[in-house]
Amino acid sequence: MRIFTSLYDRALLWSQHSHAPWYLAGLSFAESSFFPVPPDVMLAPMVLATPKRGLWLGLLTTIMSVLGGIAGWSIGYFGFEAAEGMLQAAGYMDEYARVSEWFGRWGFLAVLLAGFSPVPYKIFTIAAGSLAMPLPLFVVASAIGRGARFFLVSLLIMSGGEHAAEKLRAHIETIGWTTVVLAVGVYLWVR
Repeated sequence: MRIFTSLYDRALLWSQHSHAPWYLAGLSFAESSFFPVPPDVMLAPMVLATPKRGLWLGLLTTIMSVLGGIAGWSIGYFGFEAAEGMLQAAGYMDEYARVSEWFGRWGFLAVLLAGFSPVPYKIFTIAAGSLAMPLPLFVVASAIGRGARFFLVSLLIMSGGEHAAEKLRAHIETIGWTTVVLAVGVYLWVR
């Protein structure tokens, strides 16, 4: 079944739309506080479609992700009781407990490393607020961690160019199905 190739082609097509930066900005903001899809899925094809704008797109993604992180922090700080039910319903309470423990141990570093963690970033943002992490410290850690991730994605795509796009398209089914199998494996292992 070849579903990832058509999804990849569609993402490349969408990434060339005139409103694509607005969609990327909205996705980056939402993912940091409540939405489950990471912005990388839109950032990578957009950089591939317009490599000269790669650094600007990485910056846009970082800024909007940090602003979304502030929204997540606010949810945790001002309304954790309401957010707790949503975390429970989404099956994120185990991750929340783990992230809370990480905050107890590492604080600033927990948020800094969250940009590369398999745990959804929104869990870190809500936990940071609920545990009353100082907002300026949270913003700095988020900017560094998320910026490192999104600029890395942009730079890797920019350096690979069309050749990387052809290689990626040729192997997208294998990559897609491997990712699904790994995600299911990680989910079962965590459970």
